[in-house]
Amino acid sequence: MIRVLLADNERLVRQAIATLLAMEPDIEVVAQVSGGAEALAGVAEHAPDVVVLDIEMPGMDGLTAAERLPGQAMVILTSFGRPGYLRRALAAGVRGFIPKDVPAGELAAAIRRVHEGGRYLDPELAASAMTTGESPLTDRERDALSLAARGARVTEIAATLHLTEGTVRNYLSSAISKLGAANRITAIRAAQDMGWI
Repeated sequence: MIRVLLADNERLVRQAIATLLAMEPDIEVVAQVSGGAEALAGVAEHAPDVVVLDIEMPGMDGLTAAERLPGQAMVILTSFGRPGYLRRALAAGVRGFIPKDVPAGELAAAIRRVHEGGRYLDPELAASAMTTGESPLTDRERDALSLAARGARVTEIAATLHLTEGTVRNYLSSAISKLGAANRITAIRAAQDMGWI
């Protein structure tokens, strides 16, 4: 049996996916959680063979959780198939990346392939990621813009990142410039649309 931990913040969606996977003769959902931090704890407690993560979850998102699970077989199942998300997932060691609107059989096939050590990437997302350039943002610019997207003020961003307020303003200004945006709001939208934050 392939032991699966399923992380999705939408309870109805999570339960529906778990029910569909339970119909597969070789897959067992050993845990269901609603966030990235819970996924980390669930991996430690249940030792699943494959972790299936949604990206958009409160608190710690699925990509951040994936980055903290090195060596773990993982599949990202998401409504947000942005090229930047795919690139970040692959950099974190994720070997499966598919949209939520796939048939249940395709998710099961992805879980099996990833469990066997292979990759399973949605072809459209892979093609889009290949034609879209790398993120122009540095890690610090991405961090500052991500916190700004959550409504943090410069003072809060500075405290969180252990930087001066002036440095944070410089990072935000640089990100706005690199994204060709008019202001912080349009920079955030542009970065989110590409999956860079």
